[in-house]
Amino acid sequence: MFLYKLATEFPSEDIFLMTASPVIKAVTNFKQVSKTLEEFDVEEQPSSLLEKRYPNIKVIQSGVKQLKSDEHKIFTEDGKEYMYEKLCLCAGAKPKLIFEGNPYVLGIRDTDSAQAFQKNLAQSERIVVVGNGGIALELVYEIQGCEVIWAIKDKAIGNTFFDAGAAEFLIPKLTAEKQETPIECKRTKYTIEGSEEKERPIAASDKLGSALGPDWHEGLCLKGTKEFSHKVHIEILCEVKKIHLQQEFIQLQRTSLTFPKEEKKVEPDEVLWPVYVELTNGKIYGCDFIVSATGVVPNVKPFLDGNNFAVGEDGGLKVDKHMHTSLPDIYAAGDICTASWEPSPVWHQMRLWTQARQMGWYAAKCMAADTLGESIDMDFSFELFAHVTKFFNYKVVVLGKYNAQGLGLDHELMLRCTKGQEYVKVVMQNGRMMGAVLIGETDLEETFENLILNQMDLSAYGEDLLNPNIDIEDYFD
Repeated sequence: MFLYKLATEFPSEDIFLMTASPVIKAVTNFKQVSKTLEEFDVEEQPSSLLEKRYPNIKVIQSGVKQLKSDEHKIFTEDGKEYMYEKLCLCAGAKPKLIFEGNPYVLGIRDTDSAQAFQKNLAQSERIVVVGNGGIALELVYEIQGCEVIWAIKDKAIGNTFFDAGAAEFLIPKLTAEKQETPIECKRTKYTIEGSEEKERPIAASDKLGSALGPDWHEGLCLKGTKEFSHKVHIEILCEVKKIHLQQEFIQLQRTSLTFPKEEKKVEPDEVLWPVYVELTNGKIYGCDFIVSATGVVPNVKPFLDGNNFAVGEDGGLKVDKHMHTSLPDIYAAGDICTASWEPSPVWHQMRLWTQARQMGWYAAKCMAADTLGESIDMDFSFELFAHVTKFFNYKVVVLGKYNAQGLGLDHELMLRCTKGQEYVKVVMQNGRMMGAVLIGETDLEETFENLILNQMDLSAYGEDLLNPNIDIEDYFD
């Protein structure tokens, strides 16, 4: 979206896209669900398609080796250098692996690592998943025929997206034996002519391909060697203390545990596993491999050397409300940047595909406006945090300060829950709606979006706000 905007605004200017990946990510089937909510698919397309569509775009397939901001130059890994007038850094983020360089620890971020995961899973009887974000949630739900030990540092699953109540609502889906038929994957996988797998080693964390789309697991066969469907055991309030290879574990003369059964009786494991995970709660589990799904860190390394960028606490390049970094003529968008403007009271940054798309589109508008000497207002998408996704085959919508982020104790929650059907939570402060979590087909997202944006005083409605017998949409249309 970023490139399309620039290419059409400046048809006579040369636009270079530098990418280490042979494919590009394109947003397709875009649908504006409401003022701030949007749905879309992310497709991999060959870069030649982009060049054919826009003659002024040239794709340079090479990683960036160095940036010399004072000279307005980029040096690529294939030994070439390029001058720029304006530069936008959209290098995303890389997985925050629990242990770097361990062959049994796999991070999932790009297409290559997702395929490596599928290949390993097909020969596995048990894996350990570490992390509690979106990828961990999707992964644990989709895996069949393999025991999953899921280690999370929080009290409840999905802490990034919702609270313990929503987690309780979702848990029955995780333990259910029979899954719904997965939706057919709409994304096309492009490979490079003549690039055989043996010539393409599994991507190391510093040689990243393009980030996965929101539907990354669809079209992958996520099945282990066993015949059962789901078998997930959750270890809460713990992290990985140490990873032992098989020989190290034998020498330790410690006891590992079998997969916990219903009666919660803990038994020592007689099977020898390739790798063992020691958790901070003292338990040790053997497994075939470990999935590190513990979030991402902004991919700033290639750009910091010799450049005095202002960097945020989360490691991203600080950007102002026009997506400028602290250096002249350099912008940043997506996972690599840290929003450093004074945000709207109901917006916060989260490294998601929806925000990457919005930031990219807005950064292109800002670059165009600066070039033409025009002023530009902040994009409306930064007024309200809004994200729609799918977890455990439920539609999930999160709006505003959905987990009461930054509100302290000065807030109250209102809940409505119908087991197996819907979960509705709103965050109220001084009679005004500040956030909401909607799980299931609630049809409340547009109404709640308006109520959060308008900041209307809802005190008079009290508990009736979530009364299922009252059609709330009629109140506020």
